[in-house]
Amino acid sequence: MERVLVTGITGYIGQHCAAELLRQGYEVIGTIRSRSKAEATRIAISQVAPTDKLSVREADLLSDSGWIEALKGCTFVLHIASPFLLAEPKDEKELIIPAVEGTKRVISAAQKAGIKRLVLTSSIFAIIAGKGTGKYGPSDWSDTDANIGAYAKSKTLAERVAWEAVKTSNLELTVINPGAVFGPSLGAKIDGQSVTMMTDMIAGKVPMIPDIAMGMVDVRDLAKLHVSAMTASGAAGKRFIACTAEPVEMATLAKVLREAGYTKAPTLKAPTFLLKLMSLVDREAKGMMPFIGKKAVLDNSAALNVLHWKPTPMANSFKEMAEAISR
Repeated sequence: MERVLVTGITGYIGQHCAAELLRQGYEVIGTIRSRSKAEATRIAISQVAPTDKLSVREADLLSDSGWIEALKGCTFVLHIASPFLLAEPKDEKELIIPAVEGTKRVISAAQKAGIKRLVLTSSIFAIIAGKGTGKYGPSDWSDTDANIGAYAKSKTLAERVAWEAVKTSNLELTVINPGAVFGPSLGAKIDGQSVTMMTDMIAGKVPMIPDIAMGMVDVRDLAKLHVSAMTASGAAGKRFIACTAEPVEMATLAKVLREAGYTKAPTLKAPTFLLKLMSLVDREAKGMMPFIGKKAVLDNSAALNVLHWKPTPMANSFKEMAEAISR
């Protein structure tokens, strides 16, 4: 079976993608920045998949070293590395430079290595950020001139760089644009925003619910979509919106948690004026502001039809994620 390079294998999404590949019989090479994370990642993935065909290589998105060696013998690449951080950094370059330069570096190395297809993990924030309430699809792009926050800007710029880089190349590019990702993590140290959000909610550290609604997806579904996009005919050169078509309110998440017995989940809605005040001093509140009160409906038909996605109900994802965190 073919060999696949997975960047960001230590992360929430990366671990699930590696597990799905291994279950389907692929050989997986995962890139890590530090060898110290290798064993924890292997143990995490071994809970749900065989790891005899899993190996890791050291490679950093901000360095050229290691990439050509890591890609030897690979047919496909899943470029997942890039954390979801809602909190606004002190300097937007902290997110933008690794996302953009890392994407250019991985694509350049993949082209030199003769990789057949690269699947890039982007975000719906490369589609809807800076837009108002409305319906959006794969042909839409976020407005990077608007105040959309560093994360959305980094994902938009990185994806645009990817499409530009493959214009005159034999490398096939397929892009997955997930919404907010929920579902159980596999246990290694995770820096995903949704994991942090869920942990804080069930611990009672979120006093009020912000008026935020967005498309959401189960992490296991997202892994299957990545693997499907890697080989599906008709997937090359396309963007796939991977989330619920209708936006799911944060209030719905809190309600599901309360009904499942997590009584510390919040009940009160946060007034927008209060979030605006908090955003002056709180980086997470500042990161939320571009999305407050907006409801984007998304066209996910390509993921359903081309990649044969059968979505997991989000209520199941919420409960299973909370259960995994509470163990």
